[in-house]
Amino acid sequence: MVWLLRRCSECGRYTLRKDNCPSCGGRVKIPHPAKFSPDDKDAKYRIALKGANIKDEGNSNNREGRSQT
Repeated sequence: MVWLLRRCSECGRYTLRKDNCPSCGGRVKIPHPAKFSPDDKDAKYRIALKGANIKDEGNSNNREGRSQT
């Protein structure tokens, strides 16, 4: 039954409904992380993408005149 739970992204309440939150009508999503597998074939791509996003955020801060300390 754990995998049936959904969490509202707006109010944070848990529900069993799959479409929207019964109290506020917001979107619901699965609150559990994905299963881990040591044989993950796409891990290197995911890690590279995450690293590229972090580098891009650092560069955008410098472009706006903010200094990284």
